[in-house]
Amino acid sequence: MSKDTYALPETRTWRDIPQQVKPRAMSREGRRRVAMGTIRAALGAVALGAVAWGAWEMTAVLRENPSAMAGGVKSDRVRSLVLVTDGVLDKNWLARTLAIPGDATLMGLDLIKLRSRVLGDAQVSSATVGRNFPDTLVVRISERSPVARLLAQSGGDSPRMLLVARDGVAFAGTGFDDAMVASLPWVDGVKLVRHGASIAPIDGMAAVSGLLASAKLEAENLYRTWQVVSLARLASDGEIEVHTRAGMRVVFGANENYLRQIARLDLLIDASSDPTRPLREVNLALGAQVPVSYGTAAPTLGEPAFVPGNTSPARPSVALPAFFSSFHIDTHREL
Repeated sequence: MSKDTYALPETRTWRDIPQQVKPRAMSREGRRRVAMGTIRAALGAVALGAVAWGAWEMTAVLRENPSAMAGGVKSDRVRSLVLVTDGVLDKNWLARTLAIPGDATLMGLDLIKLRSRVLGDAQVSSATVGRNFPDTLVVRISERSPVARLLAQSGGDSPRMLLVARDGVAFAGTGFDDAMVASLPWVDGVKLVRHGASIAPIDGMAAVSGLLASAKLEAENLYRTWQVVSLARLASDGEIEVHTRAGMRVVFGANENYLRQIARLDLLIDASSDPTRPLREVNLALGAQVPVSYGTAAPTLGEPAFVPGNTSPARPSVALPAFFSSFHIDTHREL
């Protein structure tokens, strides 16, 4: 007996039913809200950009010309100057240098110009100038310290003393103790060169200051006898000549250890106990072999008082460069 097989239809779901439904269109109010949001975002971006641009422009104006904003900001007159320094300059020097008018306001000051005036004194190596509202101007400086001195003469004018720092910069020097200045040795064998409106740094002073610092630290008794330090042979032979108040000439090697050379000189002086045959020349630039020569006793050269116009044989005089007179050296010494 056969049976017929019947295939049952597949079960259908609601997903199989065609649905011809269009998405609901956005209302007019919805479209308005979207447009307003876009406009507000664009305006915010533009405003933020304008504020940033204005701040940048204001910073640039203040940086280039601080006085340009003075009219829009209420500011008091400058009533106080504050000087912060690592040297000897004081507020009297600062007031003379800045020369601020009595009716000047703090915001009306040109800080760039004031800083240039401060740096115009070669004794100052770096400077910053700032405002401290409502009425205080603050100046912070770093000063050069002298390691030697020289006499410079301009034409027929009287010689004037300049101090020389480690970096070779020569400056008039203000506020230093007279006794300290008198203890500095004189510099010889140098050439002053024009550099703009000032004097260019003296070449070789770094090597000389290293020798002077070593002597002052390790053998101050010897350092106090040094009267003239010559750089005449430093560039050509790498030698520094020192002339003492007793008339002895000592040659140091700029490429040798200064402490070792100073120790050898100290031993030689201690060994030369005969006052009738004092040391006259000592050459320490040749290493362990130290040539020496002796002479007869001579009177000690005292340190003469500084009298303008009196070029003592014990003090070399260097001519100022072209913008003062000429580019030559006028050296006088008796050794």
